[in-house]
Amino acid sequence: MTEAVAFTDRAPIEIETGPAPVATVIWLHGLGADGHDFEPIVPELGLPVSLPLRFVFPHAPYRPVTLNQGYVMRAWYDIAVAERRFWQDEAHIRESARYIDRLIEAESARGIDSRHVVLAGFSQGAAIALHAGVRQARPLAGIMALSMPIPLPERLAEEINTVNAHIPVFLAHGTQDQVVPYAMGEYGHQVLAQLGLAVEWHSYPMAHSVVPRELDDIRAWLLRVLGGA
Repeated sequence: MTEAVAFTDRAPIEIETGPAPVATVIWLHGLGADGHDFEPIVPELGLPVSLPLRFVFPHAPYRPVTLNQGYVMRAWYDIAVAERRFWQDEAHIRESARYIDRLIEAESARGIDSRHVVLAGFSQGAAIALHAGVRQARPLAGIMALSMPIPLPERLAEEINTVNAHIPVFLAHGTQDQVVPYAMGEYGHQVLAQLGLAVEWHSYPMAHSVVPRELDDIRAWLLRVLGGA
């Protein structure tokens, strides 16, 4: 039985690149990390002062993770390896997605239109960003999913919300990734492209990480999807 967990043990980390942000990037960390993991990325992106953004880095709750022998760590959902693929806990995924919905609502209350919100993430966080983003009832600016195991692909076609059916998606994966194998990234790309999403696919000669060339591509993509904010 899936147990409820606390999503509010720590408030999300926030970084604003300038006064009066006009858009928000909600960026979700990977398994076992926390919201601090991608803090250093913000200055490395070198975004222009003319586009002040708010970066929101939430923390996943603590929960036992089957893949790591039941060790309790920050995780958006429980995960295990099954028949050469990942088993991903659907109830946890949907629970985490509801939390992301609340973060989007919070940005709306602060004056950021959902059309100026990007959902981003790495690995497990990317899976939640994609899951929540395509099902979101409000139109979003885009989804950025880095080194991701695609979540619940068998449910995707029937659950995409029409307002985000053609949302821009930045999808990236390392050819040397031994945590989430590159073939999984390619499969995710194929699934999203077949469903008609505006997928921008990037691969890099890297492991389960982020490299400078990838940051350059992320910066360019963010400027395209948020440039009119």
